[in-house]
Amino acid sequence: MKYGLIGCGNLGGHLVASLIRGGFDVAVFDQSIDNTTRLTDLGAVLATDPATLAATCDAVITCLPSPMVSEAVLDQVLTSAKPGLTWIEMSTLGRDDILRLAAKAAEHGVNCIECPVTGGVHLAASGDITVLVGGDQALFDLHRPALQAMGGTIIHMGPLGMASVIKVITNMLAFIHLVAGGEAMMLAKRAGLDLTKSWQAIAASSGNSFVHETEGQLILNGSYDVAFSMDLALKDLGFAKAFSDETQTPLVLADLVHDIFHQGKAAYGGAAQSTQIVKLLEDALGTDLRAPGFPARL
Repeated sequence: MKYGLIGCGNLGGHLVASLIRGGFDVAVFDQSIDNTTRLTDLGAVLATDPATLAATCDAVITCLPSPMVSEAVLDQVLTSAKPGLTWIEMSTLGRDDILRLAAKAAEHGVNCIECPVTGGVHLAASGDITVLVGGDQALFDLHRPALQAMGGTIIHMGPLGMASVIKVITNMLAFIHLVAGGEAMMLAKRAGLDLTKSWQAIAASSGNSFVHETEGQLILNGSYDVAFSMDLALKDLGFAKAFSDETQTPLVLADLVHDIFHQGKAAYGGAAQSTQIVKLLEDALGTDLRAPGFPARL
């Protein structure tokens, strides 16, 4: 089975590399040729556009920054897709988005399964990222080998749309933890504690989180280089807000963090690293959170 992947940026490029390591035949397309050079060196075939890629593949994977971009790319894919082709959407979309776009694909005889990923770019690089799946069981089983090549933990959440919901929830929690972790480390710093020992103590405590263990290190290094932008964080928090309204579930912490990220974008720009949300507090207090021995990238 031949797979094509469109969107070979920070995340998608690692997914392609994992597929190639797994022995899959892979075609790629990205608007930036720089994103595909390493992948063609590994053995991927470069397509000139999404339609050309789709015409040669049994399944097309998309890993893109927004629902608008996903729809624009899907429209191109559908111009040449063979009936029975599978569209595997690995971008983070809202539930309504994936259901609407899957219906559009079905009109052209194209099947859809959603497979957003979570855990960070560094886990995508090692092939250990978590894949959250929504869609038909038989379709999931058909593409399970490819998903296992790209990810470590694979969880089938249920029908199409369910993976989108849980992905937004996990990201919402991550951003809450990021803001909370920054406040915790700032409190430690201004109380006179050693930040390296404070990081270690939190990591070994009931207050620990995945975000503290990973992104916390990038903050202490000062690189903030998590390869995830303020704009992407705001997109995901917006999805959480929409689910809050739809389900009439108050999200006091998430709403507050959403506001804080708007402040972060205003201060540093939408392309800034999402971890720079902690820099808001650093700048406000004139106190940096730096400690030796932490990595610039995970």
